[in-house]
Amino acid sequence: MTPTALLEHLDQGRLWPAPCGLSLDAAYAQALAVRQLRIGRGEQPRGYKVGFTNRSIWPRYNVFAPIWGSVWDSTLTLCDGDSSVSLARTCQPRLEPEVVFGLRATPAANATLDDLFEAIDWVAPGFEVVQSHLPNWKFEPADTVADGGLHARLLVGSRVPLRELAPNAEALDSLLANARVSLIRDGQEIEEGRGSNVLDSPLRALLHFVQTLRACPGAPDLQAGDVITTGTWTDAWPVAVGEHWSARFTSPLPGLSVRFSG
Repeated sequence: MTPTALLEHLDQGRLWPAPCGLSLDAAYAQALAVRQLRIGRGEQPRGYKVGFTNRSIWPRYNVFAPIWGSVWDSTLTLCDGDSSVSLARTCQPRLEPEVVFGLRATPAANATLDDLFEAIDWVAPGFEVVQSHLPNWKFEPADTVADGGLHARLLVGSRVPLRELAPNAEALDSLLANARVSLIRDGQEIEEGRGSNVLDSPLRALLHFVQTLRACPGAPDLQAGDVITTGTWTDAWPVAVGEHWSARFTSPLPGLSVRFSG
């Protein structure tokens, strides 16, 4: 499909007629072309999502490496821990509890974990609503890239200044790797996950993404103010209008809750 056709399916929430049939490199080129179309019509990129960092779910989705896509002003919601999010024009939406980073600076060239620590402004809990435009979530890795990284919505909860969490990269890496989350739907616990599920820690998932982004031809570099969500700690769970979901992270990360509207 052309970038224009891909964008039409994103706008309308319709299934694709067939897989994209692209190589992974070509799929990223298509995704970047869609990004330019969205910018051209007035949308503003606000950062990035990193997907498939949770190795425990790779066999379930037949994807065995992380992917990434853009986050937009039209898909991003900031809240203080409780919000409502619309599922309108999403396609087979699912929910993922994640950790989100906000940047205060562009990470250094050949960045290390220490360099990333210096570039981060805040850390927050997040819910990403992901979607698939192929039936029953059956796809090839290139399809997920061409499909905007499967990104539909991003809800970012209370943002904690970095230095309130940890004094250095080593401490932050360990803190997030050992943290846990309980994912709850309408008062019932659905699954428990841990930070180490995402490439051993969210900070390491961020490092992998920075390296991957900079290796992609034509991809823009990270900037101060960018928001990056680093991948689900649990499986991605189907969601529906009217449901109330919450994520209870172990201290010191705050909790997050959302009710879905039409």
